[in-house]
Amino acid sequence: MVENVLIDTHVATVRMDVHEIVRQLNEHLGATLVATLAGVNDRKLPYRWAKSDGPTPGHEAQVRLQAAHRVWLTLTRGESDHVVRSWFIGANPLLDEVPPVMALRAGDVRPTLKAAEAFVDGAWHG
Repeated sequence: MVENVLIDTHVATVRMDVHEIVRQLNEHLGATLVATLAGVNDRKLPYRWAKSDGPTPGHEAQVRLQAAHRVWLTLTRGESDHVVRSWFIGANPLLDEVPPVMALRAGDVRPTLKAAEAFVDGAWHG
């Protein structure tokens, strides 16, 4: 089941334009959090990225944004926006107490996806 969810979120995200990915993340997580996970200092940049005629994030930022979108899709299967945002910014025991936003910024995609799936499934023990 976990692998199906990982594949489903991957397919859904890859089929989306990066501007739409950013728009959704901005709407549900906030532009400041999106800028942080993308690895940029300009907190207004995600607003520009979200416009269909706006600038496109650089390659590394796009990779992080796609990963964050996949995590967000996984978590929204059973949680509210408030819970999902809290999950992104809180220390996470499955990520050595690193907040998922920082794990994604560091490129730790697979462990962050697994931590999201464990949260949704209630499987908090290894």
